Amino acid sequence: MEIKSKMEQALNKQLNRELYSGYLYLSMSAYFESINLPGFAHWMKKQASEEEAHAMKLYKFIVDRGGRVKLSYIETPKLEWKSPLQAFEDAYKHELKVTDMIHSLVGLARSEKDYATETFLQWFVNEQVEEEESANDIVQKLKMIGDSKNTLFMLDSVLSKRE
Repeated sequence: MEIKSKMEQALNKQLNRELYSGYLYLSMSAYFESINLPGFAHWMKKQASEEEAHAMKLYKFIVDRGGRVKLSYIETPKLEWKSPLQAFEDAYKHELKVTDMIHSLVGLARSEKDYATETFLQWFVNEQVEEEESANDIVQKLKMIGDSKNTLFMLDSVLSKRE
C-alpha cells in the first residue's frame, strides 16, 4: 500500500527537521572549535552525522513506501553561544522538541491507520529517549563543573572519545 499524501508530507517535513538538526550540531561543533574545545567539537560532529543518518532513514522509508522525497530549504542554525553549558542546554531543548515532533508523527500515523509508518516510527521514539538522556547528561556535568577550567578540559578529553 502506498503512503498517503498527508503522511508523506509530514515525513518529508521531519526529514527536513533531521537535516536541520545535523546542521545545528555542526554549527555547535564549529563554535566549540572556535573556543578550543576539540573534544566537544568531535562529540557534536558525531551528533550531526547521527542526525543525517536519521534523515536518510526517513528518505529510504518514504521511497520504499512509494512516496516522493521533497527536499526544502534548511533553516540557518544559531552560530554563537555564551558557554559550552548554553550550547548543550540548547541541544537538550532541541532534542525535547524533536521528541514532540516524533510523537506528533506517531499520532498522525495512528489517525491515518498507517500501521507500517507507526511501526517504523517506533525506532525514532526509542532513539529520542537516548538522545535526550545523552544531551542532558552533559548538561548536568557542565552544571557540576561550573567555572572549573581544569574539569572542563577533562570533560573535553572524555567527549573526544565518542565513537
